[in-house]
Amino acid sequence: MPRNSYPLFPSCCYQTAFGLQYGGILFSVMTEEIKNLLEKSSISLLLDSYDAIFSDFDPRPYSERAISDDFLLEAKKAAREVKPGVLELRFLIPKHLHNTHEDAMIRERLHHYFKKHESILEAEVKGVIRNGILLVCFGLFAMFLSSLIAHYVQQQSLFYDFLRVLFEPVGWFTVWYGLDQVFYISKQQRPELDFYRKMAHAEIYFDLF
Repeated sequence: MPRNSYPLFPSCCYQTAFGLQYGGILFSVMTEEIKNLLEKSSISLLLDSYDAIFSDFDPRPYSERAISDDFLLEAKKAAREVKPGVLELRFLIPKHLHNTHEDAMIRERLHHYFKKHESILEAEVKGVIRNGILLVCFGLFAMFLSSLIAHYVQQQSLFYDFLRVLFEPVGWFTVWYGLDQVFYISKQQRPELDFYRKMAHAEIYFDLF
């Protein structure tokens, strides 16, 4: 976790956040003001600067800067505990650092980032399902050819025996591999897609403390 960021807290479990020290600031017991702010949103993040949201190694302005991996990791953990519905992401920033122009810039950057990755993952999941369906169709066709050869070709022939022996296992394997793509592989990618979909449509707020 970067030195100038604080962990994300889902509103349902903020009460456990005591004795925290990051970025040189100690919260031995969280103030009532911070507790009330944390209760407002599905996910809340304490910051000691706007830089905590972004990568430390990217010098570009906030409108183009890469998002911090630590921020994304903590956001994913917290988003899993959020109930279905519109997600609220609330950043708590010290009053003396607050800048409404940067709020708007960061809000736009985050929405653009999450929507972009939502589109990429959505295309990947659809591609996996489409390829899986094509494999299933090909496998069924191979099995059908094997059945046709066994049923209609009466004479003994090494060539036809070879085709039947080839098409049958190829058909079974391709069908099962295609079904694995449709149901298992695509399911593995769903949590990542669901996260970016939630964040892409999240309402983002900046509060002062």
